[in-house]
Amino acid sequence: MAETDEALAGMSPELVGVLVEELGSSSRRHRQDVSRRIAEVAKADPELLAPHVGALVEALYKPEAQTRWQVLDALTTLAPTHAAEVAEGFDGAEASLFDDGSAMVRLAAFLFLCALGATSPELSDQAWPLLDEAIQCYHGDAEYHDMLVGLLGLARGDASDATKKALVGRVSFDSKNGSGYIRQLSADILAACK
Repeated sequence: MAETDEALAGMSPELVGVLVEELGSSSRRHRQDVSRRIAEVAKADPELLAPHVGALVEALYKPEAQTRWQVLDALTTLAPTHAAEVAEGFDGAEASLFDDGSAMVRLAAFLFLCALGATSPELSDQAWPLLDEAIQCYHGDAEYHDMLVGLLGLARGDASDATKKALVGRVSFDSKNGSGYIRQLSADILAACK
């Protein structure tokens, strides 16, 4: 991990630009390696990726799951400060949200849509129908805990009153009748929507 931190500490905007360009490589394996490095950059200094949102959005249509989930993770880190730009990734995230082959891609898309929806009432209204459908599809799946954490972020953000009302309707049952983390996080979401 320390080696990764050191490598990222010396990452210049120019090197990040070269890295992002390599998402267009014809090699699946190379795109996966590049996307992993981009996800590391996003965690260390997301602003280095801000000038490259368009290329990141294009990468959401690559066939391999790893590239898509790591690019979605990078876009998620940019959503709070660059919502208008990363909103261009909405369609790519929607396609990934219901990916039959990868729970990681589905979760990354869900968390991206939650983070994007938390930035404005309009974006929350756009994201909510997809999030609601995903909640119904994946309720209780292994990634459901992280989905609820994403919904808590949406509830605490700048979501519209209509989205918050719909969210309350969706998690109310689990806040009373669920068990374990489902009950607790559902109750936390309800409290955040008040």
